[in-house]
Amino acid sequence: MAKALPDPVTCKAGCAQTVITPPIGVSLAGYFHDRVAKSVRDDLHAKAMVVEHDGRRIALVAVDLISIDAETTELARELINAELGIPSQHVMVCATHTHTGPEVREGGVVPINTVWRDKLPRYIADTVRSAIANMATVTLRVGSAQAEGYSFNRLFRMKDGSEHFGKRGREDEVIGPAGPIDPQLQTLSLVDAKGKLRGLLVNFALHPDVIGGGSADFISADWPGEVGRAVAGMCGHEVVTVFLQGTCGDINHVTHDPTHLPRGGPVKAVQIGQGLAGVAMYAAERAEPMTALSLDGRIKTLSIPYYTRDEKLLAELAPLRAKERRSPFEQYTLERGEGWPHDGENADVPVQVLRIGDMGLVALPAEIFVRIGLGIKHYSPAPATFVVELANARASTYVPTTDQAERGAYGAKPILSRWLCADAGRRLADAAVTMLHQLWG
Repeated sequence: MAKALPDPVTCKAGCAQTVITPPIGVSLAGYFHDRVAKSVRDDLHAKAMVVEHDGRRIALVAVDLISIDAETTELARELINAELGIPSQHVMVCATHTHTGPEVREGGVVPINTVWRDKLPRYIADTVRSAIANMATVTLRVGSAQAEGYSFNRLFRMKDGSEHFGKRGREDEVIGPAGPIDPQLQTLSLVDAKGKLRGLLVNFALHPDVIGGGSADFISADWPGEVGRAVAGMCGHEVVTVFLQGTCGDINHVTHDPTHLPRGGPVKAVQIGQGLAGVAMYAAERAEPMTALSLDGRIKTLSIPYYTRDEKLLAELAPLRAKERRSPFEQYTLERGEGWPHDGENADVPVQVLRIGDMGLVALPAEIFVRIGLGIKHYSPAPATFVVELANARASTYVPTTDQAERGAYGAKPILSRWLCADAGRRLADAAVTMLHQLWG
């Protein structure tokens, strides 16, 4: 006789979104030269999912921005705690990483609209409030599917042991990709008693620099926005899709093989968005409801050494200093290298871990190389582990693996893209796995 399945457990949960599109004329983030927005292709949003059970709430928020800083996160958490009673350790705020949104990072190469940026904590708190107002009795369902053919490792290992971004012009030197990809797309769906989808969380690792490139002059949420539109088109326009960016520090959308498919621009963004929305729905429709549910979370702040300049780096800056004319990228590299203020210092790096029933969530504050995310998943005790980058703070631009930190590729270049010591990725991963095991007891 077949063993009876335990009954699904219900809880309260809801989603909401708030338009956060800045005014025309803002400078766009993501490149080493100024791109000014002349139009809005599609709105940017703050999107939130709130889950409540046994007197506890967890709030997950994604904003269509290049990154999120610690001050914005802390101000938002203070508002959410004071007004809605959700403690800081149960609130996660992350960025989707669109490269056609406003600059929000201090010390960059383009100006910031500070009047608009200072509204972000209120936008985030109000979106969480709206998600609570939209709560319904639901079951939670974690789904997973493989989304092959959308993501590619953009770094290559060379015969001399170095690594490079792309292989164009160096084909004879390439011995293989520098790392793997993570094709797993994961979902957390809210389903009511009638079987209707009330909200969707999607976690996938793919750099969203598709729709505009270096010549973009418009605002857009890129392909994560297209995922949300496609899901709403299938399931109803009231369905909000909250996208959590996976570990894609060395991952992008550019295939290394000949193809008739588009390689970039709006058509490619739509293709990726619709394709991943289809995979997400496939995963969600096959997902079983949770039969046990507990909510918990914690944050640990690590003290990790910053990179400290050495003779090798100073020697690399000398030829740039001697040039009469420099490209924007060269000028930025020189200024960052000469003005680096953190020699001999340590950074405060927050690692957050959340538990929602069968689902573990790890939130890391930088662009993380994919192998680190895969390692966290491998050693996690959770049946499903979502690893989210660009969350809660900006402790570095990129965090490569310890093995790749000294190989010279973009994402591992000290100061320019790697702010922390070479071993930072291992330290983050070890802390995350340890905290997950603590939550699973």
